[in-house]
Amino acid sequence: MEGLTDAGDILMELTLITPVYNEEKNLLPLLISVRKSLESLSLTWEIIFVDDGSTDKSVEVMRGFAEEDHDHVQVIELRRNYGQTAAITAGIDHAEGDIVILLDADMQNDPADIPLLLAKLNEGFDVVSGWRKDRKDNYLTRTLPSQIANGLISWVTGVHLHDYGCTLKAYRREFLGSFHLYGEMHRFIPVYAEAAGAKVTEVMVHHHPRVYGKSKYSIDRVFKVVLDLFTVKFLMSYSAKPMRLFGGVGLSLIGSSLLVFIFLVVRKFTIYTSILDSPLFTICILVSVLGFQSLLMGLIAELLIRTYHETQGKTIYSIRTVTNGKAKK
Repeated sequence: MEGLTDAGDILMELTLITPVYNEEKNLLPLLISVRKSLESLSLTWEIIFVDDGSTDKSVEVMRGFAEEDHDHVQVIELRRNYGQTAAITAGIDHAEGDIVILLDADMQNDPADIPLLLAKLNEGFDVVSGWRKDRKDNYLTRTLPSQIANGLISWVTGVHLHDYGCTLKAYRREFLGSFHLYGEMHRFIPVYAEAAGAKVTEVMVHHHPRVYGKSKYSIDRVFKVVLDLFTVKFLMSYSAKPMRLFGGVGLSLIGSSLLVFIFLVVRKFTIYTSILDSPLFTICILVSVLGFQSLLMGLIAELLIRTYHETQGKTIYSIRTVTNGKAKK
């Protein structure tokens, strides 16, 4: 269904975002497949190619697409290679669709699965994640590390998905404006979205072996994901209540040092061993100091969080809808 703004412009219903880095031979097959997948759907759509500093002829190919099809193709050229997360963010910032779908440019994701994701959204979900159950990648260097990372992310965040690394995902646009992405954070978008109140699910999608070009994946990405996971866990669980983390750690350290000190006192009066001469006493003092420092860090973090919400007018809640009333902006 097409809607009109006051100016008569057509509202975009679907935006496809495709980050590109040296994929010149895959771009034409990708665009053909996208058009074939969407031609039977009665909706308006656009595809945003985000060039992430390609050194081949990818930019020239994409510019040609944009010149031939002004209505559907947009090209964003980044000044250098910033990484997939930055490229996706640039696409999201320029997207006009109510629904945003992320899609790799290497043709390993299948555009034919797009209607499947849209159908799942129509069931009432806000985020639909692709699951490459039959993955066509090297098992030891890519699939196995990915499975381990997926299990770890699901366990830590509580958002249980089989394939966080699959780029093919569909989002309702309203949930993509409630957070900012850094590092390798694009794979955690479903976690951020669920924290904002989104209903998240997944569907099995097709996966094809790469035909042209080289994979940009390296094993060190697994370690980057693990490091980013610490940040995500803190932001999801403690960003509004940092004292529970720092205070909990501080009280645990102080409590453990107190137990050690009691042990030293008891030992002093039972076997007449000096408290001050024991290395445990030094450790006890150091642990106590660390505990108090953690408490102070918690207090500072609480002040920063309150300053953040109050100066930017951000609320600690997110409203889905209001019935028989008016939502405050």
